[in-house]
Amino acid sequence: MKTIIVTLTAIAIGVSGLSGCANMTETQRDTGTGAAIGAVAGAVIGGATAGGHQGRSAATGAAIGAALGAGGGYLWSKHMQEQKAAMEQATKGTGVGVSKTADNQLKLDIPSDFSFDTGRYDIKPNMRPILDRFATTLNQNPVTTVRIIGHTDNTGTDAINGPLSVNRASSTRSYLVSHGVATSRISIDGRGSAEPVADNGTAAGRAKNRRVEIYVGEAAK
Repeated sequence: MKTIIVTLTAIAIGVSGLSGCANMTETQRDTGTGAAIGAVAGAVIGGATAGGHQGRSAATGAAIGAALGAGGGYLWSKHMQEQKAAMEQATKGTGVGVSKTADNQLKLDIPSDFSFDTGRYDIKPNMRPILDRFATTLNQNPVTTVRIIGHTDNTGTDAINGPLSVNRASSTRSYLVSHGVATSRISIDGRGSAEPVADNGTAAGRAKNRRVEIYVGEAAK
């Protein structure tokens, strides 16, 4: 067990060192951190199953875990960074949120002013220019995949809001497909009113909850 503790400590120091390495690109830091975290998991698994050979198995597990950690999840590549910058420029001053998630996805938050009226799932005119630009960036980065999640306010029942949220995601997908994005790249989901971001007790809060969230990811090789 002492060997495992030493291995994990060394890896933890390595993770800290990676995050502060000024000469590394953002992509390199993300991949390196994933490898280190994977190594931690591998060392624990290796040590736990080693019997009387903890040191050797912990090292082997760390190596395997490092490979898995580096290759799994999403990659924040130069293309992803460029797409983020393009969407930030295209949505500047609109209130649309463009951000990088903790797991290296690009996230777009479309506020109510641009998305949907109560009980409706048709795309509003002032949302179209944003989706037009978004479709352009997607077509320029064909290796990425898109996940669209629809949401509602708490007006109506779950039986109404569930399908409505899916329809909002579906409408967004259909619009992107009509602008050249392959259907196979886009998955959709609906959460009904289960995940509000504002108080449903006010009109302003309900408006914020009528939304779609769009995630773009590039699978790590």
